Amino acid sequence: MDDRLTAEPSVTSRGRSAAPPPWLILTLVCIAQFMVVLDVSIVNIALPAMDAELGLGPEGLQWVVNGYVITSAGFLLLGGRAADLYGRRRVFIAGMALFTLASLVGGAATTGGMLVAARVVQGLGAAIVSPATLTILTTSFAEGPYRTKAISTWGAIGAVGGAAGGIIGGLLTEALSWRWILLINVPIGIVAIGIALRHLAESRDGAERRLDVAGAVTVTLGLMALEYGLIHTHDAGWGAPQALVPMAAGALLLAVFVVVQARFASDPLVPLRAFRARSVSGTTVVQLLIGSAGFAMWYFLSLYLQQALHYSPLQAGFALLPHCLAIVVASKTTPRLVARTGPRPLIALGALMAAAGFLWQAQITADSGYVTGVLLPGLLLTGGMGLGFPPLAMAATSGVPSSEQGLVSGLLNCARQFGGSLGLAGLVTLAAAHTLTLTTAGTPEVEALAAGYARAFLVSAVLMVAATIATLAIPGRRAARDAGR
Repeated sequence: MDDRLTAEPSVTSRGRSAAPPPWLILTLVCIAQFMVVLDVSIVNIALPAMDAELGLGPEGLQWVVNGYVITSAGFLLLGGRAADLYGRRRVFIAGMALFTLASLVGGAATTGGMLVAARVVQGLGAAIVSPATLTILTTSFAEGPYRTKAISTWGAIGAVGGAAGGIIGGLLTEALSWRWILLINVPIGIVAIGIALRHLAESRDGAERRLDVAGAVTVTLGLMALEYGLIHTHDAGWGAPQALVPMAAGALLLAVFVVVQARFASDPLVPLRAFRARSVSGTTVVQLLIGSAGFAMWYFLSLYLQQALHYSPLQAGFALLPHCLAIVVASKTTPRLVARTGPRPLIALGALMAAAGFLWQAQITADSGYVTGVLLPGLLLTGGMGLGFPPLAMAATSGVPSSEQGLVSGLLNCARQFGGSLGLAGLVTLAAAHTLTLTTAGTPEVEALAAGYARAFLVSAVLMVAATIATLAIPGRRAARDAGR
């Protein structure tokens, strides 16, 4: 196979073959991925300012964050399949337009309800854009070292987007207004849409098939109900009806979804045969486990810096900048390494490094300080995650038919989002319970908080060990090569 950096011939909306500049494709999808990941965390630092102006209250503030996360996770599978069926270029532009418009409405919101509604629509746009970005890469770049470099860059940018929210959000909120954390997306989105309209070639598969609307609605409602229940475990506890009822409803809907996909859907949203491929099932499990620990890490470290070390929100954001750089550096080393070892050893090594970093991080106390309590263990665990992210995407999509690229991309993104939400809900509940036990026993509040975070990091280390073991389900280089023949 030709390993040059090329775009696969495809029919554009102008009816001719086109090969957009590879650097332009990579820049476009990386900017889009950065935006949708960034908007998960960028609002956190601006919540007090939003509340002061719009009077959102605790529940409203929660939905400013979770309205985006829940909608994005719930519709990711639909977005991935739509890209395959209706065209990657068309779906990318539609999702980016929706995301940009919702950002404009949110930035101009005059009421709390208007802001929350805009965030929900933003989440829908993100669910459409995110899987399309990876699909555009894998269907535009020929397999080989250049695709490996492109995916490693995409993975690094996406990972950094989640970490950069505190820094960018703090700068925009302090220098301008909280509204600019949303309005900044508008000019960027317009430029991205313009580039896509002019340069991005169209490609799709399965035009004769139809989107499984019933399956999409069932899985989306199921995931949203399950995540809604998980969110309420933090305040109400795991046994409370407001947590158990939606989680049970979500589990039931997901079970119905599996039955419908297996027996009744003529064109299923998620063909269950896809999970027979170890490259898909194995990477999905690993991504779920890594997401469960990785997403919560930024939450706990940010709180520790502000509550134990008394950093301002902006200082806390900059204190996590080395973590972002570690992800970038580790991700950029993967193209050379994966050519020698294949994806699986790097995924396992990255997860094991992250496990060691979390275990070290679990030793924090209220007096640990920044260097030994945050910086050094953080560099180890984020370096490990940066090393494993790109090979995970490579392993998931390698050898997958073009018609299934959007599906696999959606599954991988959904596993990350859902794993992150599940992990955050469970680890926050665990940390809060441990903190409450210690404060009831007379432990000073700051020490009890640090101990609660340490307990969460210890469980995160266990999750990363499980992810390391789960990499055994991913085919090795020879097995993947044989499967692709």
